Amino acid sequence: MKLLTQCYLGIASISSFTAGFSAPSASSVQALLSANQEKIASLKTIAQSISSDAAVSPTNDVFYLRYALETSYENDDERTEALKSNIQWRLTDGKDIVTSAHQAMQAASSDSKWDNQPVQQAAPHADRINKYLTSVQCITTSHPTSNDLIYCVRAGKIDDKALMSTVSVDEMIDFFLYVKEVNAAVADMRSLETDSLIKVVTCNDLLGVKLVGGSKDFRSALSLSSKKATQLFPSLSGRTLLLNPPKLLSALIKVFSPLFPKVVMDRIRFERGPLKDTEDLLEIVNGGAGREEFIQQMDELVYSD
Repeated sequence: MKLLTQCYLGIASISSFTAGFSAPSASSVQALLSANQEKIASLKTIAQSISSDAAVSPTNDVFYLRYALETSYENDDERTEALKSNIQWRLTDGKDIVTSAHQAMQAASSDSKWDNQPVQQAAPHADRINKYLTSVQCITTSHPTSNDLIYCVRAGKIDDKALMSTVSVDEMIDFFLYVKEVNAAVADMRSLETDSLIKVVTCNDLLGVKLVGGSKDFRSALSLSSKKATQLFPSLSGRTLLLNPPKLLSALIKVFSPLFPKVVMDRIRFERGPLKDTEDLLEIVNGGAGREEFIQQMDELVYSD
């Protein structure tokens, strides 16, 4: 099935394989599933003993493979406890988020083409948030060679004060976690389809971001949702790019570093140029010179040493 990229949650075409943000891995997903089948089966049994709801305890083995591959866990006991804690969140505080995402994805993929509208409409507080987050501000596309998802956000083009006047910090966090849940589920689904362990590369375009001012509540929602997502989605994040930062880089780092967990900060790269002259992010999704240039830039920043 070919998925069309739309707005901030859509997905583009499918191709071959690269894992993480470095050199291509020699292992296919099927090989990884086979090598870790006992651990995956154990983790899956634990999850489904907590809840048999497929939205809460996913049936896709790649979901559990990511736990098996996560290197931040010191041992299998810590790995198991992390899974239990995350499934418990999915069953309680995150139940509405994961259920909405699960149902929306089923509706979006019911036809031969991806229909992004159900995914957008099902987002928490979409009636208040969606008008502030269009394809001008954020979009998800995919890399044609690695298959990784590339999630682009342009903070300088978000009217964060107006946005946060309509929602609370908790509501904004729910929205961000829904976006991450959809991207994670799509990455797991397409990992099986492409036999590639798909990651999510994040591009934060900081052109126009003000170092002073803006909404503290919006920054808080970004920070808290990022930290929670790192816990909820092991072995999912690829490289994080901070693009077109203001010249006062030292001040920028002080402002933005707290927004990301340490494991994310270890993957961050700063670069000027990419997306600088892009008006609408659809330009990097649709075919043409804009997309070709963007993909070439991603090759250099994400997949080269």
